[in-house]
Amino acid sequence: MTTDTETDVFEEHRPVLLGVAYRMLGRVADAEDVVQEAWLRWSGADRSEVREPRGYLVRITTRLAIDRLRQVKARNEAYVGPWLPEPYATDFGDTVPDTAERAVLADSVSLAVLVVLESLSPLERAVFVLREAFGYPYADIAVMLDRGEAAVRQLAGRARKHVEERRPRYEVDPGRRRELTERFLAAAAEGDLEGLMALLAPDVRLVGDSGGKSRAPLRVLESADKVGRFLVGAAKKGVPAQSFRFMELNGGLAVVVLSAGKPDSVFQVDVFEGRIQSLYIIRNPDKLLSLASE
Repeated sequence: MTTDTETDVFEEHRPVLLGVAYRMLGRVADAEDVVQEAWLRWSGADRSEVREPRGYLVRITTRLAIDRLRQVKARNEAYVGPWLPEPYATDFGDTVPDTAERAVLADSVSLAVLVVLESLSPLERAVFVLREAFGYPYADIAVMLDRGEAAVRQLAGRARKHVEERRPRYEVDPGRRRELTERFLAAAAEGDLEGLMALLAPDVRLVGDSGGKSRAPLRVLESADKVGRFLVGAAKKGVPAQSFRFMELNGGLAVVVLSAGKPDSVFQVDVFEGRIQSLYIIRNPDKLLSLASE
């Protein structure tokens, strides 16, 4: 039987646990399942020797997430079309007052970084998340993963090198990102190819995730010409009357397109040197369920 104090301790650390699990798995539902399993283990454990509840709970959550990640990797291999993480509402509020820490957390949950993390091994991903996003010392990570500290440092080095080599370049200035997003929406809605070409970097990439359940490109589109012409073609085909709203998703501004009041798709852009470098479109209805209540 759990007490109010035990429940309060767990709830205090729930945001961190969910943050670890989501960065490990890229799906809100899987992350919530892992956190629920961590709660069951916490509520049934002998806590008399637990001196640092947060570390204990992060260790349980990380190990559960590693196990779940090994299961879902096979599922993702059979995925139809490009795979993107499930959109994740991020509002750090007053829990992260430090600007530098906020920037690190936002970067570690960005679509660009999470896509790269998919190519890491489960252990490499765990070490990267715990070290880069949450700042845990190598010694603590070694205990959490039941590995030697030297091995953890080696995993961290490999993971960091891999991510730095493959992550797209982008700026995090929210004002600049919003301005370009609004201009992009206007040009796309009007089918204005010249206007779009002025906003797109020459080597821009469009990644559309539909899971085969909605209309979206089944391959990554590369180059301003291909992306621009695709968007103009989509505008010419016409869509039912829709509305949209801006939200902070995965640490940055995103556009949630609504149809009949329900999320139909999510758009997000990465901006670098005044141009759109990457455009992400998520249209898999299964990945939009968590936004319905936001």
